[in-house]
Amino acid sequence: MVGILGVAVVIAGVAADLQGRWQSIADVAADLQVRWQSIADVAADLQVRSQSIADVVADLQVRLQSIAGVGADLEVRLQAQARQVPVFEPDPLWSQALPNKWATGAVGGIAVDSHDNVWVFHRPGTIPESERGASLNPPASECCIPAPSVLEFAPDGHLLQAWGKPGPGYEWFKTEHGILIDDKDNVWLSGSAKEDNQILKFTRDGKFLMQIGHAGKNTGSGDTENVGGPAGLFLYKKANELFVADGYFNHRVVVFDADTGKYKRSWGAYGKKADDSYKFPPRAQLIAGEPPPQFNNPVHAVLVSNDDLVYVADRTNNRLQIFKVDGTFVKEVFVARNTLQQEGTVYNFVFSPDKEQRFLYVLDGSNKAIRVYDRKSMELLESIGGHAGHNAREFFHPHSFAVDSKGNLFIGEVNDGMRYYRYAFKGMRGTTSTQ
Repeated sequence: MVGILGVAVVIAGVAADLQGRWQSIADVAADLQVRWQSIADVAADLQVRSQSIADVVADLQVRLQSIAGVGADLEVRLQAQARQVPVFEPDPLWSQALPNKWATGAVGGIAVDSHDNVWVFHRPGTIPESERGASLNPPASECCIPAPSVLEFAPDGHLLQAWGKPGPGYEWFKTEHGILIDDKDNVWLSGSAKEDNQILKFTRDGKFLMQIGHAGKNTGSGDTENVGGPAGLFLYKKANELFVADGYFNHRVVVFDADTGKYKRSWGAYGKKADDSYKFPPRAQLIAGEPPPQFNNPVHAVLVSNDDLVYVADRTNNRLQIFKVDGTFVKEVFVARNTLQQEGTVYNFVFSPDKEQRFLYVLDGSNKAIRVYDRKSMELLESIGGHAGHNAREFFHPHSFAVDSKGNLFIGEVNDGMRYYRYAFKGMRGTTSTQ
């Protein structure tokens, strides 16, 4: 009996112990359940936060796409702006009637001074009798009389003064050609005939100042005293040097001191010594073969840019060449090189009047057009005209070229053209390259 009671007591103790352990397990399970709930709450919170981050990232992506769109639009706008070119309209009523029944002949040169006054250098001897009847003896008609060779016009086109003819102390020209007005209002003149081996310098009102060279004395492109039918003139203010496109009979650019007239340097095509003995091939071969090693006649115009580059018009070779001011060759650009007409394409050129001189306008006489180039890249952007004739929007024999501070272009015509006129600047417009 005692043994049975002892076993019962042991079993009861074991049961109590098991119950206590189960309770501990239940407590642990409950604690784990609480902890799991906390983990679940944290996970839910992290999920909410992750969703918020995803929303922020999505919003940033939208904003970046918007910025990219704005950037692309800005790039398009900048490209369009970069492709803008000037717009011009012929202004046939710009020049007013001359007084004194004066008439003008072929316009050898045209220039604009620092006051935006326009200067015309014409050839009185080219005026036909039918247009100068009043000057004949006896008079054949009431009109007209040849005007003096040099005419100065105000910006609105009315005549300010006129002068220019043979006189004491200097040798006048057989064929009037180039004109330049420097920053001191001095007037430089040149002629293009074989005997025109001199350059003349006058004050604004026609007082003689200096002569470089002498008529009939040119000995060729190596001559340091004379020139050979000098066509174009430019004053390089930084060094007070006169650059001369020389010319109708020589094959060079020549530089003189603008105060003394002393020879300083000269060069031919590609910056090399000019060779007057070089024989150019027939025209068809010239425009298709290797570029000629010499300037052709005439070397027709010269300009120096604000960034000190010298532009030379090698007219008959259908090209322009660019140099440093010391004559170092930089590059060459052909203008309508396949043009077979003997007189060539690069008659003259001017820079746009902005500080950067963004555009180079090339007067293509054979093709009756103004070519608009981006000066830095020398990419052809636009061609104006292209139609021959005597009316507005037509060119007959465009020869000389000038630009004023407002961007207006002035053109002088030779041979039977015998006129000078303005192409008014009208602003800018977008375009695509013609190349």
